Amino acid sequence: MPELRADARRNRDELLDVARQVIREEGVDASLRDIARRAGVGIGTLYRHFPTREALLGAIIGDGVRRLSARAADLSATRAPGEALEEWLTDVARRIGTYRGLPGTMLELVWDLEAGDKDLRVTCGDMMDAGRRLLARAQADHAVRPDVTFDDVFIAVAAISGIAHKSGPDPAARVLAVYLDGLRSAGATRS
Repeated sequence: MPELRADARRNRDELLDVARQVIREEGVDASLRDIARRAGVGIGTLYRHFPTREALLGAIIGDGVRRLSARAADLSATRAPGEALEEWLTDVARRIGTYRGLPGTMLELVWDLEAGDKDLRVTCGDMMDAGRRLLARAQADHAVRPDVTFDDVFIAVAAISGIAHKSGPDPAARVLAVYLDGLRSAGATRS
């Protein structure tokens, strides 16, 4: 993306902040007009920054994915392997679970590597690689079962996060805790 003027950058950042809030409240099919209105800009300004709903969702996802990649690196440097993986997967579930309808959208964007925005594919690939490294590290430390793949784990966590908007965060958190417990190697204890 080309460098934006300061006022254009502020408008874009404000649109993203408001869009995150509206999507948390109303889901991924929220009104783009409502997002623009709540951000205090015209619909034309929204469309100049994000020409389609998919572009807006891609920007929101891209920002979150970059944060998850950075979080993986931080956890890897500061936590035991099993603990780092659990904390990161919990962050993944929380991040995508708070946006109604986003888990399926995120999976489509992450798995369909031939479609969509090239930068987002690279960013999602970086996050997936960060997750793979956390899983490999936890498996090498015998904290996690050796027979699971990162794809298995990511799909399960995304599916669990999808129930968060249907049944509230507590049931999703309990299901995630049960799943994470099942990932542990025999004899591995919770940190």
